[in-house]
Order: sequence, then C-alpha cells, then structure tokens
Amino acid sequence: MAGGDSTTRAATPPLPWKTRLVLAGHTFAVDCSCRSNGTVNRGLMNFLDLKAPPSDKPNNGVTSSDITVDPSRNLWFRLYSITPAESDTKLPVIVYFHGGGFAFFSAATKPYDDFCRRLASELQAIVISVNYRLAPEHRFPSQFDDGLDTLKFLDDDGLHLPRYADLSRCFLAGDSAGGNIAHHVTRRVATNHREFEKLKIVGLIAIQAFFGGEERTESELRLTNVPSVKLERSDWMWRAFLPLGSDRNHEAAHVFSGGDVSGVEKYPAAMVVVGGFDPLQDWQKRFYEWLKKAGKEAYLVEYPNAIHAFYVFPELPESSLLIAEVREFVQKQSLSSK
Repeated sequence: MAGGDSTTRAATPPLPWKTRLVLAGHTFAVDCSCRSNGTVNRGLMNFLDLKAPPSDKPNNGVTSSDITVDPSRNLWFRLYSITPAESDTKLPVIVYFHGGGFAFFSAATKPYDDFCRRLASELQAIVISVNYRLAPEHRFPSQFDDGLDTLKFLDDDGLHLPRYADLSRCFLAGDSAGGNIAHHVTRRVATNHREFEKLKIVGLIAIQAFFGGEERTESELRLTNVPSVKLERSDWMWRAFLPLGSDRNHEAAHVFSGGDVSGVEKYPAAMVVVGGFDPLQDWQKRFYEWLKKAGKEAYLVEYPNAIHAFYVFPELPESSLLIAEVREFVQKQSLSSK
C-alpha cells in the first residue's frame, strides 16, 4: 500500500493553483474540440483559445507586429522587436514554432505571445513566431513547408525586419510539436541545395519536442496522471497530423527511422530540453543520443520537476532557469559562428 501511495505522489508534480487552473482550461479546450472522427471543431477551439493582439506600444521594451508571408494559406508570423542599447549592436534572430500537437493554438495564443515577448526581452533578441497551418485540415508536410517558406521569406525580404536583426545568427526554436517542426525544418535547410544569402542557422532549441513511435516507452507508461500529455491525446494528434494510412513510425514522428544527420555537415548545435514529469521525455532523450551518435554538438538540459509546457508559466522556477539556459546557448553559438 505504501509503495502504491509513493508511486502516485511521484507521478503528480506539485503545482501552484494558478498553473493548474490554466492547464485545466487548455486541456478542456483541446479535448472538447477533438472529434472522434479525427476532425477539430475550429469554431469552438477559436472561442476557447485566448489570443493576444500585436502591440506597437512597448511592453518590457518589446513591440510586436504581424507580417504576412502567404495570404493564400494564411501563413504569417508575429515579429517581436526590441531596440538595442547601442545603435550599432546586432541582435540574434530566433524563429519560434509554437506547440499544440500540430493541430491547436497559434502564434497569437496568449501564453505563446507572452513567452515569445519574454524571450525577446530577456535574451535581447528578435523573435519571429510562425503561424503555420494546422492539422488535420493540413497534414504533413504542410507545417514543415510553412517553416521553410518562412525562412525563405526572411532571407529574401529586407523590409520587415529591423536593421539590427542579424540573420547570420539565426536560431530555430520550438516547444512540443514546434520542437519537432524546428528539427525537421533545420534538417531541410541543412540538406537543401538552395543557399540562403543572409540567413544562417547556428543553433536548434528543441523544448520538450513531440517525437514518438509505435513503441510505448517507459515514461509514457509510467506518467499517466500528469497534466497536458496523455497517450490517448497524443495518439489522436499523430493520427491527425501524419499522412493517411501511416503509423507512428513515420519519420516525421519517429525521426530515428529516417533522415539520418550524421553526414549533414550544416546541421547546427542543438539544445534538447527535457522535463522529469513529461511522458515524452524518453523520446527526447533518444533524440539527444541520436544527435550525439551522429557526431553532432548537442546539449541535454533536464529539469526533474518540470511538467510538459512548464516554460509558459513564469511562476514555475524552471521557466526562469530555461530562459537563462537558452540565453547562454544563444550567446555561445553566436560567438562560435563568427
């Protein structure tokens, strides 16, 4: 009996009431919008998804605006800009992909707006949050295509970014499904024969990336009472995103079954973030080990008490720790890229 109680306590992280309330709200929105036939009730989801508008008035020194990439597919990004202390200072660019299982949320979803604004302010960086198309209306590879096309737009367009944005110090970042997208877009760029004129990816920041496979890992089977991620919900999202007829061993989910990066010289240094209360952690650690085995520069950052999506909750101590780790990674890779 005592052992059972201990296991239950170990599988349930202590969280502030505010965090639990927000998590419950987002989980409710997602679960109510998922239909059993594999479609999403977009009207309901848009109603329940609290969004923040762009702001040309500085908030912690950060302004934001929405830039259209391709109106035919509603592809746009939110640009977070800060003014450097010295006029001749160049700032790194972080291209960010939000989470949501490929099927939910947007660049305007308030927790992501807050997080990207915080990244820009505390990292002293230009942040570009990509509003990619969502599944199941748009399945693989739509999200990866949108990511790559946004980078092409940034490289070709010189009108919308601040003059002090340094595209030669570009980092691709993302959380959960966004971390998956960031990896696949990074690999596409690294293997693409098209050379960017200005843009150079010098780092990947994969925050609790959403990877998977047909196998059930130990952490997926053990962590069944934690917020956000449950096997049934994850399985639904993979079915909504992957090509019809595919299983979770498709290389978009199971990156280890294809797309080897050992011979990809331009694949950059990677920061892989893992939480101890995230059922996806075994896949994320395997991703880190996969990169190391391929001879890539990779750093594993673990937070034993972190839940999935901890980073959007500034009240959690791990959120501030992550910001500090990302700042250090960006500074290190910025210096080594010169």
